[in-house]
Amino acid sequence: MIKTIRFWYRNARPISLPQSLLPALTAAALCYGEAEYDLTAAAIAILGVICLHLALNLLDDWFDYRVGSAEARQTVSDEGFRCRIVKYPYLTSGEATHSQLLGAVAVLMLLAAAAGALVIALRGWSVLGWMLLAFVIGTSYSGGPLRLGFRGLGELVIFIMFGPLLMTGVYYSVTGTVGWNIVWLSTAVGMLVTNIVYSHSVLDAEPDRKMGKKTMAHLMGSRKGQILFSALLNTLPYLTVALGVALGQLHPAYLTVFLLLPVSLWLVGSLNDFVNRRDTPLEPKRWMGPMGDFDQYRRYGIDWFMLRWLTARNIVTMFCTLLIVVNLIFG
Repeated sequence: MIKTIRFWYRNARPISLPQSLLPALTAAALCYGEAEYDLTAAAIAILGVICLHLALNLLDDWFDYRVGSAEARQTVSDEGFRCRIVKYPYLTSGEATHSQLLGAVAVLMLLAAAAGALVIALRGWSVLGWMLLAFVIGTSYSGGPLRLGFRGLGELVIFIMFGPLLMTGVYYSVTGTVGWNIVWLSTAVGMLVTNIVYSHSVLDAEPDRKMGKKTMAHLMGSRKGQILFSALLNTLPYLTVALGVALGQLHPAYLTVFLLLPVSLWLVGSLNDFVNRRDTPLEPKRWMGPMGDFDQYRRYGIDWFMLRWLTARNIVTMFCTLLIVVNLIFG
C-alpha cells in the first residue's frame, strides 16, 4: 500500500504543489487572528486543495495520453526543435495502465470531496459553491467538452483556480468572511501562478502546436507578443500590491514583495533569449530559489526547461512567503 501511494504521489508531480499549497497557506495566514478563525477548518481546507491539485495533475496526464502528447513531443524533437519528451513515463513504460491512473484520480478526488464535506460541516453550505467551481473549472482545463487549455484559455483557468477562487475559498472556509486584503493579494498571486503556466506554454509552444493545443503563447502570435505578455505577468502582480497599498487597503509593508521584481525581470529576459533561440548559460543561482537535482535535469536534457519553470514557481513561493511574514508581523 505504501509503495502504491508513493508511486502515484511521485507521478502526480508534487513538484508543482507550491502553486496551490503556497496560495492556500497564504490565505489561511492572512486571516489569522480574526475572531472567527478556525484552525481545524484551515488544515482540512488546505489538505483538500492538495488532494484536488494532485488529482487534476494525474487527470491532465490521462487527457494528454488520449491525444498522444508524448508522441507529438517526440515528433517535434525528431524534427530538430527543442522540447520536453518526458511525459507520463509511467504509462508509456507499462508501469501502470490508464485504468489504474483513473483509479488513482478517483481516490484523490474522493479525499478532496471528503475534506470539502468536513469544511461544510464546520462553516456551512456556502463553501459548496467554491468546491463546485473548482471541480468544474479544474476538470475543464484538459477535459471535454470545453478543453479550455486547448483553446487558449488555460492561463485564465489557472488564474481563477489558483488565485481568487482558491484563496478566497480558503479564507472563507477559515473565517466565514472575505476581506479586501484577500481580494487584492489573491489577484496578485493568481497572476504569478499563471506566469508559471504561461512560461511553460512559451517553452512548449512547438509540441503544443503539434498536438493541436492552443495556448496563450500561440494567441500572442509573434515572439514580441509572447514576451510582452510575459512582461505583464511578471510586473502586474507587484503593481497590484502597490495599488492596494495606495488605496489604503493593504499595509505598506507588503511593498517588500518588490524585492523579488529583479527575479521576475530576469525570467522575462531568459524567455526572450529562448524564443529568439539565443544560447545562454543555464546555471542555477541561489537567488532563483530551490532547483532540485539540477544535474539530473541535465542528464534528461530538460535543464533549459526546468531552470525557467522552477524560477517561475519559486517566485510564487517567495512572494507568498513574504506576504505571510508581513501579515504575521503587521497584520
